[in-house]
Amino acid sequence: MTDITSIGEILIDLTQTGKNDADVPLFAANPGGAPANVAVAAARLGSRTAFIGKIGNDGFGGYLRQVLEENGVDHSGLQMADSPTTMAIVSVDGTGERSFRFIRGADCEMVPEDVDEALAQSSKILHFGSVSLTQGVARSATIFTARAAHKAGVLVSYDPNYRPALWRTKRDALEWMTLPLPLVDVIKLSDEELPLLTETGDLEEGSRRLEKQGVALVMITLGERGTFCRWRGETFTVPAFPTRVADTNGAGDTFMGAVLHRLCRRGGKPLEGLELAELREIVAFANRAASLTCSRSGAIPAMPTLAEVEGAL
Repeated sequence: MTDITSIGEILIDLTQTGKNDADVPLFAANPGGAPANVAVAAARLGSRTAFIGKIGNDGFGGYLRQVLEENGVDHSGLQMADSPTTMAIVSVDGTGERSFRFIRGADCEMVPEDVDEALAQSSKILHFGSVSLTQGVARSATIFTARAAHKAGVLVSYDPNYRPALWRTKRDALEWMTLPLPLVDVIKLSDEELPLLTETGDLEEGSRRLEKQGVALVMITLGERGTFCRWRGETFTVPAFPTRVADTNGAGDTFMGAVLHRLCRRGGKPLEGLELAELREIVAFANRAASLTCSRSGAIPAMPTLAEVEGAL
């Protein structure tokens, strides 16, 4: 059985790495896409993962397939489109914070017929994000798969990573990003995204509203302040792991992959019998993993192995 199957976008992150002697920005073609990042992050920690998505029939698409294979991610659910492979141009400021501009392509063409239902429904966890909810056919494929997994008793994980440039209006984003919430068991979002989904920036109240919609485990990342969690009506914050930030790209996906990895390692159903003390340790583990990603450049290339995370203790 596969531990974690991710569905959604896989793309090339054209990430700024500096400037040359003529002050011209330099970019590296890093593999990325939030759901693909999560699959790789969990695989590097030892989970059996798979990815469902769509690439172009081009050099970048072939490279992304190779990256999944090299990282031990089952890519049998990866389909090929006529459109070019999607790209995200990622600029990084002096503090390591990112800005995005997307050139959409193959990821938008995923349709329900492209989805390996058996793969999704036989996994312990299905994970998806909100980027694949921005376009009609890919939106249908993602929601179709989440509903099928939920009905089959698979734990559904969701990262509503808000990218304003991909939505026509904020109202559209709110409508489609909140639509899947009744299907979701685990959610990870940032404190900046909380007001969009819950109409409040208060961590206690916002997480309570998500719990009221049926989300069992709510995790709100706070950057250098750590991670706020709500589980079974109880809330707590786990401090961040100190690090010198080189690039925050992929940190949230590493965190999510680490949490899902540890939940899968529990045996049986991932959330069954989970106690607060164990959850605190899982989130602390994920914070350490994310800090290691922040200390290096790129998304997938910066993700740590299990030995590296355990060595950071």
